[in-house]
Amino acid sequence: MDAADRRELIETLCSFEGRGPGTDAERRAANWLVGQLEAIGRKARVEPVSVHPEYALVIAAHVALALAGSLLTPVVAPLGFVMVLAAATSLYLDQSTRLYLIRNLFFRRASQVVVSAAAEPGSRARLILTAHYDSAKTGLVFGRRAAGLVRRLPEPWRLALGPIRIPFWGGIVPLLAVSGARLAGIHGGWLALVQLVPTIVLLVTLALLIDISLSAVVPGAYDNASGVAAAISVAEQLAADPPRNLEVWVVLPGAEECNCEGMARWLSANRGRLDPESTLFLNLDSLSYGNVHYLASEGAILSYGLDPRMFEICEAIAIADGEDEGRYGARPARIPFHTDALPANTRGFRAISLIGARDGVGAPHCHTHDDTPDRVDDDALSRAVDFTLELVGQLDRDAGRRRRAEAVV
Repeated sequence: MDAADRRELIETLCSFEGRGPGTDAERRAANWLVGQLEAIGRKARVEPVSVHPEYALVIAAHVALALAGSLLTPVVAPLGFVMVLAAATSLYLDQSTRLYLIRNLFFRRASQVVVSAAAEPGSRARLILTAHYDSAKTGLVFGRRAAGLVRRLPEPWRLALGPIRIPFWGGIVPLLAVSGARLAGIHGGWLALVQLVPTIVLLVTLALLIDISLSAVVPGAYDNASGVAAAISVAEQLAADPPRNLEVWVVLPGAEECNCEGMARWLSANRGRLDPESTLFLNLDSLSYGNVHYLASEGAILSYGLDPRMFEICEAIAIADGEDEGRYGARPARIPFHTDALPANTRGFRAISLIGARDGVGAPHCHTHDDTPDRVDDDALSRAVDFTLELVGQLDRDAGRRRRAEAVV
């Protein structure tokens, strides 16, 4: 699969308009992707999962619960405190993909995960290439002004001002502290003033979340038809020159755009047949822009470090290639949101994500209606495919060394 083939795949995938989580367009795209994998000689199937597609409303419900609890605290302090605590706990667990509480109160929809297991499964290490194929909703918060502001911030500030970290650490947690103070019998006008700032933060957040919920689904060429094209391209080339020590799966989840729930549900359903000791996850996300960035950490509320050994290998490839004039221009990055590597990581699997970015920031047209196939950078996507192939080769050799070491012992 060359650059022209990848572009054609992206254009066709984007033709499934409105392929948001749990939609009919997403289902039709999944069935089409099965055919694409079969065309390169791989067996593939669709595995259904049940998800809650309206992530903005889910987060809005947490925000509303925290606001209601805060307002109730002066009247019934114990109940108000419990409501704010429930909002904080549920949102933290939700955004780590560990456990869904308030989310389960919302309606469910069927989504799909396209799975292409190894043709000849064995006892070797397993590498699972993942790339989500669904597309996101847009909204005011994803506009060019917001993107431009984020781009000007240094990485520590971008992490601190993540889209979920602001309402959690700047809104819900301070309200929890205020509610706790009222529960302890502390009162006074100054406490109401302290309560005002996080209340405003959450009210603004609530408005922005409702705006996202009412917005339309974007074409999603960069995020993430480009990742799907890269994954299938890599799988095709690995079929021609298979790794010696890795069995390669391709898993294309839907419902990533509702906080990675598609991958989280699939992992929960398949935990029994996946060994964390021998299974690696390599996630490809939004690769048709800038240069390859390999993630050191990700997470919407807290930063979770990704697999250190896989990160080390990425570093070695980037250093050997040259920091400025190399083929890849690859560099590390940390992001204040999550990719499909997070559900694998929080469930004990070794995982890492590759994204396309410039100086750690993704394409300015991400999550907008400008994320169309004509904006795909073929050279950026080709560099990402080549980097991924080199990384797989290094992981294969690494697995071989471990296997020989275990045989000696």
